[in-house]
Amino acid sequence: MNGFLVALRVESFVALRSLATRLLIAAPAGVVALQFLLVRLSEAGRSARDNLLGSDDFEAQVASNAYGHYVDGLSTGLTMLGLLLVAQAAYGFSYERDTGVVRHLLTRRISRRSLVCAKLLHLHLTALIAVLLLVASSSLLSGMLWEYGAIVEDGFELIGEAEIQAEIATGLRLALLPLPAAMAFGLLIAVLAQSATQAVTTALGITLALDVFKALLGDFGAYLYASYQPSLIDQSYLQDVGRIVRGYSDVLVEPRLIELNGWVPFPALLLFFALTLWAVQRKQI
Repeated sequence: MNGFLVALRVESFVALRSLATRLLIAAPAGVVALQFLLVRLSEAGRSARDNLLGSDDFEAQVASNAYGHYVDGLSTGLTMLGLLLVAQAAYGFSYERDTGVVRHLLTRRISRRSLVCAKLLHLHLTALIAVLLLVASSSLLSGMLWEYGAIVEDGFELIGEAEIQAEIATGLRLALLPLPAAMAFGLLIAVLAQSATQAVTTALGITLALDVFKALLGDFGAYLYASYQPSLIDQSYLQDVGRIVRGYSDVLVEPRLIELNGWVPFPALLLFFALTLWAVQRKQI
């Protein structure tokens, strides 16, 4: 336990002085802010055109509702954050091994397993801060640029604010569950790879390959943690939430998939973590 605490203090000391950690935390929120500004400028031009030609009041209301844009921002930010966390998990350990930092830490009576556990915990803490910043900034900016409200058509409320907020909370929770497994996978690749460059390219390459081919796995794809993570080819529940909060009634989500989303990432996390602990004991450092 003492070795683990020493390793965690080392990780914290480096993170507080690391530009890479600051960028990892701030980049998703920054990209979402840029996305919101571009969408707002695009909508301003479209609104001027629609005023001249005549527009559908319901479509205009949906476009001006902040909840839809808030969900879009969360989806974009979590997609970027997932890739950054995988890259950071793969790079951190492998780079320190290449430069001899890991060997130096091991001479200070820090066990290999304690070092791996400290790195994984540090990644989770970094991810938590990044997610909190992303959620807070997305909520604030979408409220400043658009207006929060229920979706109403011809005086009939299609979906109220309480329902919208409940759907967003569920979508966000389900979207966050695969992140620990993704980080553990990146750390496993870092231990197995021969260099930092190889670790990052392999981890990101496999992550993107899973994203591309998960739709081709059929029913087996439902047992893959990456299927529930916001990504470039998004199949997560958060994507469906983006349509639900806009009042679309044709969104059908199988309850079985929501249930699988709740537990599939945890066995993946435990498997990757166990393999990492096994590999680090046998890897020459």
